[in-house]
This record gives sequence, structure tokens and C-alpha cells, in this order.
Amino acid sequence: MQSLENIPPIKWAFTHPRIAAWVVLSVGMVVLLVIEARDVGLTAFNWVSLIVMTVLVAGACIWIVSWEDEDESEPLNAKMGQSTTETAAVTADTGNGSSSEAKSEATGTTEAPDK
Repeated sequence: MQSLENIPPIKWAFTHPRIAAWVVLSVGMVVLLVIEARDVGLTAFNWVSLIVMTVLVAGACIWIVSWEDEDESEPLNAKMGQSTTETAAVTADTGNGSSSEAKSEATGTTEAPDK
């Protein structure tokens, strides 16, 4: 794998993964477009318009898929709606009580003590 990463186009693809994915998807979609529409009788303007729109749709697809990547980079606490101080209070064990007491203090709820 190390030898592949030294090839300039692959090194560029590792550096710019979204643009590389856009290029690969665009090429694939344009090839399919040309194969499927070659006997339709389109004018040059139609071909250029279809190819431009196909490339833009491929870019939109990669952009939408990248939304998932951004969600994964956020901390789990942000997804759950907790602040980092609440999480610290929940995970910190002071030694004075059990972890359920720490959780109730962090969330602001109280529980009846066990007898």
C-alpha cells in the first residue's frame, strides 16, 4: 500500500478525496450517458448541456454523501445534545457516591436514596 501512495495521482486522491470522488463519479456517469444516448440524435449543444449537468449532478451527489463524513467528525456528545461539562460530571467518579448519583447531578434530576 505504501508504494501506491507514492504515485502522484493516487497521492493527490488521498489528499483531496472528495474532488477525486467527484472526478471518478463524473467520468463514470458521462461514459454511461454517452453509451446510452449515442443513437438518440442529439445536437452538439444538447451533448454539452447534458455532460455539464451530469458533472454537476455528480458533484451534488458527492457533496450530499460528504454530509455523513462531517457528522462522524463531531463528538458523540454534540450528537446527543450534551455539553462537555455535563459529560465530565457524568464520567467523573469523585469517590463520594455512585455513578448513578453523578448522572442524576449532571442531568439535574434527583432520585430517592436506597434504603
